[in-house]
Amino acid sequence: MARKYELRQRAEQAADTRRRIVETVVGMHQTVGPAATTISEVARRVGVQRQTVYNHFPEEQELFAACSAHWRALHPAPDPAAWADLRGGLGELFAWYRETEPMTANVLRDAAVLPALRAVLEPGLDAYLADVRGVLARPFGRSRRVAAAVAVATDFHVWRSLKELGAGEAVELMAGLVESAARSPRRGSSARPAR
Repeated sequence: MARKYELRQRAEQAADTRRRIVETVVGMHQTVGPAATTISEVARRVGVQRQTVYNHFPEEQELFAACSAHWRALHPAPDPAAWADLRGGLGELFAWYRETEPMTANVLRDAAVLPALRAVLEPGLDAYLADVRGVLARPFGRSRRVAAAVAVATDFHVWRSLKELGAGEAVELMAGLVESAARSPRRGSSARPAR
């Protein structure tokens, strides 16, 4: 009986250490970014040896995946399947961007130099945004112009450049862009550009 208790206690301690590592890394990613987060500093903050961090996360991608799952649980993305219209969807997406801005900015910046992070983003945030774009473009039919406008309207960096306008005005501007793309004549139509 004592042996089972010891094993259970060790498992609980290991789970607690793993949780503290993930929470520490998530905090550092939000403040300094993934590229500036070092295992030495994580270990120091958690109060363990570097090897303990590596024992829990032998591969960098495993650590990024665990942190991503933890972050998503705390900050769930809005469900595009529930969106009734373009403006409502953009409003929810922009509110989520506002809530997650420091982390999203750091992660997107550092993904360019961290292949393991890029590998976690592709099936995560990238796939989510592809779904968002599909949902928002669907009512306008299949159009490359609309798809391009929706891609611009939902881009995190574009949102950051518009956030000073305020939520409502940013939504209206981006919705107007998409609606304009849907109305504009396509190349090869009989409409001629103004001179």
